[in-house]
Amino acid sequence: MEHIYDMIIIGGGPAGYTAALYAARAGFDTVLLEKLSPGGQMALTGDIDNYPGFNEGIDGFTLGMKMQQGAERFGAKTEYAEVTSVDFSGNIKKIETTSGFFLGKTIVISTGANPRELGINGEHELIGRGIHYCAHCDGRFYKDKIVAVVGGGNSAAADALYLSNLASKVYLIHRRDTLRATKIYHEPLMKAENVEFIWNSTVSDFLIEQKIKGIRVNNAFDKSENDLICDGVFVSIGRKPATEFLEGHVNLDSNKYIVADESTKTNIDGVYAVGDVRTKELRQVVTAVADGAVAVHHAEEYLANFD
Repeated sequence: MEHIYDMIIIGGGPAGYTAALYAARAGFDTVLLEKLSPGGQMALTGDIDNYPGFNEGIDGFTLGMKMQQGAERFGAKTEYAEVTSVDFSGNIKKIETTSGFFLGKTIVISTGANPRELGINGEHELIGRGIHYCAHCDGRFYKDKIVAVVGGGNSAAADALYLSNLASKVYLIHRRDTLRATKIYHEPLMKAENVEFIWNSTVSDFLIEQKIKGIRVNNAFDKSENDLICDGVFVSIGRKPATEFLEGHVNLDSNKYIVADESTKTNIDGVYAVGDVRTKELRQVVTAVADGAVAVHHAEEYLANFD
């Protein structure tokens, strides 16, 4: 007979491994499916200073490994495979992956969200050759060089501040005339002598000589173009949820996030959405971890009455 898990968790970020920990500790037969490595996007973060319990901070990769080890200590199983399709139509849910099929009574979706791209020709080919999406991962390559940060939210502001301590010059390019980032970032950015704001502007093209040598910037008001010479570009314009394989299977909002409230319940009984992939006000490691625990709480109730 085919093996049927009590819980299948899709995605090995902080939400997924918290769900795995709670489920396995509760005695559920649990498997977590992860396509790359533990930690998800958190693993790409250099220093995490706002997760409780680490008074000197911790890097995201190490925290991800610790979360995996904690879950596996209680018997959770990790399978490295990418989910290609799902079938939530019956009591037993079916997950198709690059490593075969998995069957489960409950599903926790924790696939997270990936960096949003600029959508400019040649962007993919330039990744790692001047185009980056993680300042803490790749900023060290630009010590005493010129970089540009594209965006105006908290992530872009944090990236610009971080890079200002490494690079000789940081251009911060934003399509509006003021940052969307919270006020805590405004003053230190304004005080940073090597940060220059390029307001009301968007990037229209890359200037290339084997790798990035600059960017072309369009002003939204006067439609003028200006070429900025830089060695690297860090794109921080938001994220897009990893839900392509779920369309038509669970309810998604207009931005393709899974519709689920603080209960983490989706419109399908026995299917839960946790972490950055669901509709929520704050996407942080600590809120993702909370989601994982909440999902298992409701899954326990569901499994207690499972036929």
